[in-house]
Amino acid sequence: MTVTAPPVAPTGTQQRSSSRVGRSGPVAWMVLPALILFVVFGVVPLIGVLLLSFTQWDGLGAIQAAGLSNWKTVLSDSQLPHSILVTFEIMILSWVVQTPMSLLLGTFLAGRQRYRAFLAVLYFIPLLLSSAAIAITYKALLDPNFGLGAGLHIGFLTQDWLGKSNLAIGVVIFIVSWQFIPFHSLIYQGGVRQIPTTMYEAASIDGAGRVRQFFSITVPQLKYTIITSSTLMVVGSLTFFDLIFVLTAGGPGDATRVLALDMYKRGFMSNQMGPASVIAALIVLLGLALALLLRRLGGSTTASQQEGA
Repeated sequence: MTVTAPPVAPTGTQQRSSSRVGRSGPVAWMVLPALILFVVFGVVPLIGVLLLSFTQWDGLGAIQAAGLSNWKTVLSDSQLPHSILVTFEIMILSWVVQTPMSLLLGTFLAGRQRYRAFLAVLYFIPLLLSSAAIAITYKALLDPNFGLGAGLHIGFLTQDWLGKSNLAIGVVIFIVSWQFIPFHSLIYQGGVRQIPTTMYEAASIDGAGRVRQFFSITVPQLKYTIITSSTLMVVGSLTFFDLIFVLTAGGPGDATRVLALDMYKRGFMSNQMGPASVIAALIVLLGLALALLLRRLGGSTTASQQEGA
């Protein structure tokens, strides 16, 4: 007579592993459409730009192989260091302006009062506007002859804002910050609302005021949110084109000629698609390097999740 052993109930570890295996299939299929879009609109064009950087093409005629001549020409061009310097100048200064303002606004809007919801919508309006439309509006407002300063007879506003190098850089940074602070404020608002209220309650019991709570609780808890926002801010600064093109066209002189504008002028105004593709590849490489650097500065995200648990 054969005795059949009773079935053994699966352990917790086995149940979790089986559930993960069961869920991996649907999750993979859900990721597939996004992966396809990324490959078609991200990876394939990037490969095309890299290949085009080793060719000579005027945008209309036949494409001819050029080897490394485009890379040698662009890297030895005296205009390239200036464009990189202007790009990093706008990037750093806009980060210095946007980060504290976004952090303060995000913390303020994370409150539960009713009027703050209205202010959140009001602050978000600049992000909904076209960069080209914003540039046209500010260009008209800052006109020294027919702008806001001349109309209101305000001497300070009647300066040639876009005709002087330092003033033009300042105007670009101001407009960029005005447009994108709402987006980063929204990121910080979500981060502040994830901080446990018990931490603030304990700090209040210990006698810490609002300012002390902000610097001792809010800012440290938002470390990884700051890294994420800074990554978007820094990498996005590499692609500023439409606003600068409409506002200053790279002027006065080459004071606001960033890499993206330099790429456009080489490719579509000088019909040098090869050198323009080299600059496009450099922008991608700079973006990847900066993103990896900020990620390394942020450390492990696992540690942040454990701290916030």
